[in-house]
Amino acid sequence: MPEETKNALGDAMNLADDEDEDTQAHKYLFFRIGKESYGIGIRHVIEIIELQTISEVPEMPVYVKGVINLRGKVIPVVDLRLRFAMPERAYDDRTCIVVTEIDTSLVGLVVDTVEEVMEIPDERIEPPPRFRSVAAKDRYILGMGKVGDSVKILIDVEKVMRDGDGSAMGDIADAQSRAAGEPGVAVGAAGVAGVAGAAAGAGTA
Repeated sequence: MPEETKNALGDAMNLADDEDEDTQAHKYLFFRIGKESYGIGIRHVIEIIELQTISEVPEMPVYVKGVINLRGKVIPVVDLRLRFAMPERAYDDRTCIVVTEIDTSLVGLVVDTVEEVMEIPDERIEPPPRFRSVAAKDRYILGMGKVGDSVKILIDVEKVMRDGDGSAMGDIADAQSRAAGEPGVAVGAAGVAGVAGAAAGAGTA
C-alpha cells in the first residue's frame, strides 16, 4: 500500500478513535471512487483495512462481493462502485475496505482509495440537487458540503444499504447466513455467533 494511503488510514482512524460521538457529528471520511470524492459520516466508521481475501457467496447481487473474516467476525463486503452502477475496476494496492456499522450490522465497503477526514458543519451543507434523471449513485447523496472553493459530495450510507432494487441489508444478512455454513469460510464458534446476531439484527431493521 502506498505511503500516502497508509498515512490517510492512520489519520482517519486516530480521529475516529479519539473523539466522542458529539465531536464526530460533523466529521466525514472521504474516499475516492473513479474521479469523484465521496464522504460518509465518521460515526459510521469502525475501521479501515487493506484489501484482503474475499470469500464469494453464491447467488448474491453483483455488488455483494462476498465476506471476509476479520478477527473471527464474518463481515459482508459491498463494492461501492458496483452499488453505484459504475464500471467495475481491478483492485490494486490503493484499494481499501471501510468497515462500517449500519444499525447493529458490520459491513465492509470497498473503495478505490481513502483520502482524508474533514469537518463540515451543518450550515455548510446544502441539500442535494434535484435532477430530472437520477443516476444510481445520485440517489444516495445526503448533501453537498462547501469546503473553501470546492464542493464535497456527502453520501447517506444507511440509504446506500437500504434503497434501490430491494434492500441491500437483506442481501447482506443472507450473505452472512450462507457464509456461516460455507466450508470455505474459516470462522470459529465466536464468529458464527456473531454472524447469527448480525443477521438477526439486519432482519428486524
